[in-house]
Amino acid sequence: MALISAMTILTSLCLFHVTLAFFFFTNPDAIASQALVWFLGEATGMPQTQYFATPSPASSFLAVVLLVVGLSDLITLSMPEEIWLVHYWGSQAPARVTVFGLLAVFSWVSTPASTARASMSRPHVPFLGSLYGTASGGDGLRNRVFFAFAFLEALSWLWVWVTLKEETRAFATRKRRRASSSGRERL
Repeated sequence: MALISAMTILTSLCLFHVTLAFFFFTNPDAIASQALVWFLGEATGMPQTQYFATPSPASSFLAVVLLVVGLSDLITLSMPEEIWLVHYWGSQAPARVTVFGLLAVFSWVSTPASTARASMSRPHVPFLGSLYGTASGGDGLRNRVFFAFAFLEALSWLWVWVTLKEETRAFATRKRRRASSSGRERL
């Protein structure tokens, strides 16, 4: 049995998203200057970004997206246990682990070694546009704030996924026991 239930982890993640939404809307620099963001950025050689110094249209949009995601995920936890435990989060957790894991890898791999301050060697990835001097939408994802967010999301959703698998097995066992005990009473 897990030490912390999946519902507690999911509720915490939803409230974390709502809290991030508040800070991205009011003071994005509070997130960019966090010790964990700095630590992960320095450890991986990710560059800092000045785009979170003041609220901007992009940070406000991000805040609204995080607020909607956080609240909608929180609402799914009010559904019956079989729906959110087995059906909804059983498919959402592995998808989110994959997406955020790939985003974290993309952010780290596509950052040019010339902008990285650490001595870590990076693989050569010319197809991502970082070596051609072209500006693309992916350039905004090559910073320590995005990397820290994607990395922590991937770890959190992996934790949720593992806990969900364990709780789903326990739920299925309880359901079978109830079905077999009610079947015996009818005889």
